[in-house]
Amino acid sequence: MEIYKLTDNISERPSVRTKAEVAENIQGKFLITGLKQGVRNENRVNIYVNGKYSFSLDIAQVVDLKVKIGRELTEAEFGELKRASEYGKLYQRALEWVLTRPRSEKETREYLRRKIRTWSSEDISEFSARIIQQLRGKGYIDDRKFAEYYVKNRFVKKGVSEKRLKMELVKKGVAKEIIEEVLSGSERSDAEEIKKIIAKKRAKYDDDKLVAYLCQQGFSYDLVREMMEGEEG
Repeated sequence: MEIYKLTDNISERPSVRTKAEVAENIQGKFLITGLKQGVRNENRVNIYVNGKYSFSLDIAQVVDLKVKIGRELTEAEFGELKRASEYGKLYQRALEWVLTRPRSEKETREYLRRKIRTWSSEDISEFSARIIQQLRGKGYIDDRKFAEYYVKNRFVKKGVSEKRLKMELVKKGVAKEIIEEVLSGSERSDAEEIKKIIAKKRAKYDDDKLVAYLCQQGFSYDLVREMMEGEEG
């Protein structure tokens, strides 16, 4: 999202008219009477309509939607600006969320549903689709990059089977062909992952229980036996 500086159209100066004059001049109308930069978030602008705070927009939206003091709005335009306000806040939340670490598209859709579950199904569908499209277009959502990150960082020290990684990535909504390509290019191997687990669990389990545990984690029985025998040798 582009960041704009405050211009003359986005003023922090209060209107010189009294509230009575404002009410008299704009009765039955939607007139933008003030714009003030947000305190907690300087990239948002508080919009005053008919002398009262109505909603906020980010600075880019103010510029793009041509919001300025003195602009008279129809009821429909007023409603659309309020919807734009909700969309802008939701997009910012989603952007901050995906920037904490790579996220899959499915994870992001589910996150948005949780945040807007009280809205109408029409708004949920429209806003979610638009935000996903924006984030994908800017490269903030990329299932291949997410899968690469996940495979590289999941249980690095503890050990995890390829089978389990596949299952988890499928649940995250990553396409099977992407999963196969990422895993085939990964340096991780089930043999090395088994070694990690044996090193951590050897003192806790006897051989039979350790074999059973490793198989439950998704490793093949034959490979587990081979690695166990190698450890014993």
